[in-house]
Amino acid sequence: MGKKRGADMQLDEISQQIIEQLQEDGRRSYGAIAKVVGLSEAGVRQRVHRMVEAGVMQVVAVTDPLRVGAHRQVMVGIRVSGPLDPVLDALEAMPEAVYLVVCAGSYDILCELVCSDDEELAELLSGRIRTVPGVVSTETFVYLQLRKQTYRWRTPAS
Repeated sequence: MGKKRGADMQLDEISQQIIEQLQEDGRRSYGAIAKVVGLSEAGVRQRVHRMVEAGVMQVVAVTDPLRVGAHRQVMVGIRVSGPLDPVLDALEAMPEAVYLVVCAGSYDILCELVCSDDEELAELLSGRIRTVPGVVSTETFVYLQLRKQTYRWRTPAS
């Protein structure tokens, strides 16, 4: 959600319940959430606003790219030589990159890409990603079917 992590926001039980309500249905009204968590509608609205502003959560519409015209979705493992930040910055600027994470193991970075077709993917990999200074190698994992995509992570105390 954010490029760099700041201080973690402490979530009390009510804030955790609000998050869980929104994970079940991101369109749930503040009034309906208020009834469940025992706050006023204004209290829920303020807490949601604070959590969004702090980068703790986002309320967004999630789509299956393969069902809305993007016919190629892949995960790319990237090995980097030197500092990661310049490579991350270049990848972050690419609109096709929808998920970007620094990791340990065989790859330094995992980058999920959504493209319209294989031609666009080939151009993106060869013409843009592999030419970023510091990129040593890539390995592409093509998604054949999206079986599960969820954003319902448990909050720490749930």
